Amino acid sequence: MKTKINIEQWERKALYNFFSQFEEPFFGLTVRVDCTKAYIHAKQEGKSFFLSYLHKALKAANSIENFRYSIIDKEVYLHEEVHASPTINRPNGTFGFSYVDYNADEQLFFQAAKAEIARVQSTTDLLPAKSGQNVIHFSAIPWVDFTGLSHARSFSFPDSCPKISFGKIIDKDGIKTMAVSIHGHHGLMDGSHVGLFVDRFQAELDKD
Repeated sequence: MKTKINIEQWERKALYNFFSQFEEPFFGLTVRVDCTKAYIHAKQEGKSFFLSYLHKALKAANSIENFRYSIIDKEVYLHEEVHASPTINRPNGTFGFSYVDYNADEQLFFQAAKAEIARVQSTTDLLPAKSGQNVIHFSAIPWVDFTGLSHARSFSFPDSCPKISFGKIIDKDGIKTMAVSIHGHHGLMDGSHVGLFVDRFQAELDKD
């Protein structure tokens, strides 16, 4: 389900009209989150930490309207939900794009994600079997504690999906932290919305 935004009456009209003319309308921030509680809980429960923080990030993003906007045929839409399109690593060193529906129920999300991971790892395809405009592009770079990140982009291809990347877990004095990069279309969101996402994602990580 999605709702078309009347741009003429939208409070972001001027921002959207300005940034949507850019060859590169995306901006990005890299932050560090404390994942100590979430990591320990996932290991105690025998859960995948990757799927655990992916679900928490998707839950946080879905709670913020600006992360549910997309541009389709030069029109702005607000989606009821956004889903995950994470990169999945394969044993041979390559990766494939995947698609996992968001589900507020963590266990149901895990089941669907595990099935999708198995499917991607059993193929050589790059693109997911299913996709859509209402997705967030996720990627994990668990080998690198990055402080900044850029994405490969085709400027001729219309793209407005948020992009969230996770880095290597660093343990210092028993505190585990992880770099997180968030990129968004500046016509659809600002730094304040990224800040709100970071706060809500951290709150989800702290629940366990």
